[in-house]
Amino acid sequence: MDTVRMDKWLWAARFFKTRALSSKACELGRIESNGVTAKAARDVKVGDTLRVKNDGGEFVVEVLALDDARGPAARAQALYAEIEESKQMRLKVAAERKAAMQFEVLPAAKPMGRDRRVLNKFRGRG
Repeated sequence: MDTVRMDKWLWAARFFKTRALSSKACELGRIESNGVTAKAARDVKVGDTLRVKNDGGEFVVEVLALDDARGPAARAQALYAEIEESKQMRLKVAAERKAAMQFEVLPAAKPMGRDRRVLNKFRGRG
């Protein structure tokens, strides 16, 4: 196996829970391969550098191995190596997000349905 489809590799490497989500991320331009926005059908080769933006943050990884089947997490982690700068940046962003939560004012009661939708929309989740 010399190449694998981008969406299959992202799914096998456990960046996304389903292959449909990995295809959607490619459509939305959240995946870059060697500095170029990647489509779902683009081939991934060993040695490629990928920039993956998902709910966990932004990852910059180098492809070490290819696989088109989802397996255990240990096998998935062997498919790539995260670049040290990427790891440091993700940890920094997580620490900033955690520090910002200290200053967040919590409401006195649980939000109602409409209030929750407004909050989610404001936070960019809706």
